[in-house]
Amino acid sequence: MLADAMGVLELTPWNGPAYNEAKPDSPMRQFDFGEGRGLITYLVLDDLDRVDVLDVTWIG
Repeated sequence: MLADAMGVLELTPWNGPAYNEAKPDSPMRQFDFGEGRGLITYLVLDDLDRVDVLDVTWIG
């Protein structure tokens, strides 16, 4: 499940909602995966053509 989620982030990193809803254009994003069992917090670095994963949380 995590590998699939990472593949999605690689292709479409801006599809995850903003980490801070008050700053919707922020490069810090979140992506849930595994039917709500996991959450990835990450930073989109367009100028470096990179996505940095900051945290992976497994829920339940």
